[in-house]
Amino acid sequence: MQTDLLSAQFAALADPTRRAILARLSEGEASVNELAEPFDISLPAVSKHLKVLEKAGLISRGREAQWRPARLEPMALKGIAEWMEHYRRFWDASFDRLDAYLKKIQQGDDRGPRN
Repeated sequence: MQTDLLSAQFAALADPTRRAILARLSEGEASVNELAEPFDISLPAVSKHLKVLEKAGLISRGREAQWRPARLEPMALKGIAEWMEHYRRFWDASFDRLDAYLKKIQQGDDRGPRN
């Protein structure tokens, strides 16, 4: 995955309205009007959010006559999850080492972890 695309995706996900739009689209495609219903913002504002999500590759927009449904692009989310997995493994290993160290302290062996 390109770093620039990843940066655009995280920037898109930083906004709570865009995250809510993605959550709605996880239930199925929707029009701008349908996506705007739960928000107290204008249709042009929702359209701007959709453009950010589309540019980040998180959604796509179709065209069916006058209806332009937005749909979630799950493979983009998979790429983000794969990137994050590396860091999850790092933190899991760090917490495992901390846990082992704390157990040694509780057992009276306070010499610290050995490598």
